[in-house]
Amino acid sequence: MAETTRERPGIDPTMQALLDAIPFKFTADDGVEVARELMRQLKTPPEALPAMRIDERTVGYGDITDVPVRIYWPPIEQHDNLPVVVFYHGGGWAIGDLDTHDGVARAHAVGAEAIVVSVDYRLAPEHPWPAGIDDSWAALRWVGEHADELGGDSQRIAVAGDSAGGNISAVMAQLARDQGGPPLVFQLLWYPSTTGDMSLPSFTENADAPILNRDMIAAFLQWYLPDTEIGEPDKLSPTLAPANTADLSGLPPAYIGTAEHDPLRDDGARYAELLSAAGVPVELHNEPTLVHGFVNFAPVVPAAAEATNRGLAALKAALHP
Repeated sequence: MAETTRERPGIDPTMQALLDAIPFKFTADDGVEVARELMRQLKTPPEALPAMRIDERTVGYGDITDVPVRIYWPPIEQHDNLPVVVFYHGGGWAIGDLDTHDGVARAHAVGAEAIVVSVDYRLAPEHPWPAGIDDSWAALRWVGEHADELGGDSQRIAVAGDSAGGNISAVMAQLARDQGGPPLVFQLLWYPSTTGDMSLPSFTENADAPILNRDMIAAFLQWYLPDTEIGEPDKLSPTLAPANTADLSGLPPAYIGTAEHDPLRDDGARYAELLSAAGVPVELHNEPTLVHGFVNFAPVVPAAAEATNRGLAALKAALHP
């Protein structure tokens, strides 16, 4: 009997029109600065962003003392005992910054009614793995000790991130469990990289997808892991591939948002399966008409806004029980 091809809906028309208007594609040969400039062009116009109190700081923990962060307070009347979300931006561990994800960080502050600490971790190729992980961990430890002075509740801290930031958030949840970090109540993982396994079906199905394709993944891996052979993904460190952690029990509940037209779709689904099997409450939503990076497009694409709001509602519910 012939195998039938799985039918799936096309990309949301509004999203497709935007993708056609702003092509986003590069290779390793183009260089990281070209990729970074393309990412900057996608940021939300300032006039479209909600107003709120924002503060820039440099924080650290232990030997790492110089991690820039941007702190957002939600535009609500309550200003003390608020939950805190530590946010890690996406961009393949090599591009993206506090500005490219300013709108996303604000959306998390508004949607979750929480203080958001957005972390400007060091980027590859100048600072390959594990520099970004070290910075991210130092920032999380700092938040755990200083939440109160921000007006936050140190017992209601969550991590959130998109793409590479979703990878970092998953790693942070494991480190917090294993190394005496702040007790986390939730992890919001937007289309995270979790396995390093490019034999998963979504990598083939979406090899030429918009926003993230096979060549761009190769570039990110070349920059982030210049000396690492990833031919055997199950041997990667859990701080690269959090799905490789032997014991996933005891991690905070998770919401994982994936996109059908995304090479990382099955990465998110696989991690959800593993978390669930370990007894961790997890909610997985695959968005059938969306692409990688949809949270960044929420201000202008209604389908992306709906998908983003689903995850933010789960985050808010966890932080305001």
